[in-house]
Amino acid sequence: MAEVRQQQSAISRLIEISKDGKVVSVVATLGRGDKTQEISYTDIKVIGNGSFGVVYQACLCDTNEIVAVKKVLQDRRFKNRELQIMRSLDHQNIVKLKYFFYVMGERKEDVYLNLVLEFVPETVYRVARRYTRQKETIPMIFAKLYMYQLFRSLAYIHSKGICHRDIKPQNLLLDPSTGVLKLCDFGSAKVLIQGEPNVSYICSRYYRAPELIFGAVNYTCQIDVWSAGCVFAELLLGQPIFPGESGVDQLVEIIKVLGTPSHEQIRDMNPDYREFKFPQIKAHPWPKGNISYEQYSAAKTLNKKH
Repeated sequence: MAEVRQQQSAISRLIEISKDGKVVSVVATLGRGDKTQEISYTDIKVIGNGSFGVVYQACLCDTNEIVAVKKVLQDRRFKNRELQIMRSLDHQNIVKLKYFFYVMGERKEDVYLNLVLEFVPETVYRVARRYTRQKETIPMIFAKLYMYQLFRSLAYIHSKGICHRDIKPQNLLLDPSTGVLKLCDFGSAKVLIQGEPNVSYICSRYYRAPELIFGAVNYTCQIDVWSAGCVFAELLLGQPIFPGESGVDQLVEIIKVLGTPSHEQIRDMNPDYREFKFPQIKAHPWPKGNISYEQYSAAKTLNKKH
């Protein structure tokens, strides 16, 4: 971890500037390239947290640019996969990594990686929730706009062999002033290598592809496409299309809509899966081709019955 040792000598010098806040000055590495520079930021507040760590909103002093700082505990033994992937990405519909730096924790052995990301004020999740509270759904033109940009971002990362593995409305950032969508949170992302097994317990439940529920370990980037389809359906319906409360319940919700998978389909998803006892349910007769407004309204009604 040469990067850690290089930066620890100039980490986290706190300079009091007023009663309202502090300026934090650190030596950071540019998101792309190996150049380092000192940056200062202030006005920090927490805007998100979870098992991964904490996300702060901050302001870069030199430019007054608002940024997001994601702070995660770094295992000294390994490189951070999220950092490595984000440094390789450059796309209009993917949140940009501006800088990164390390800080020491309270315990001597703890090191924290800080990812300085462009700040985008909204998420598709929050926008959709506002429509739901008003008993409305997102206008079709916006749903199409968001999905077009999501699929652009997926086409880009998939062309690099990168699978996001956690596509959901909460990870789709949105700038309301421009309508630009940016995919974020690459904490679960991985370069998938054919023949190399991966964990199946990945991706948020409502958006998990069937092969993951069946325990597949040799899946492909297509699991992101399934998740994106679930997001699209949620935008149209105003609620998750497959709201399972467990792995088994998730399968039941999928079967209600798509019908019972055949033995061949199950073997294709996971050759080692042996529990084939499912209720025999026919798939809903979904129309092919362009969907009319009447068919769209009927789909909403069907989902409410579930």
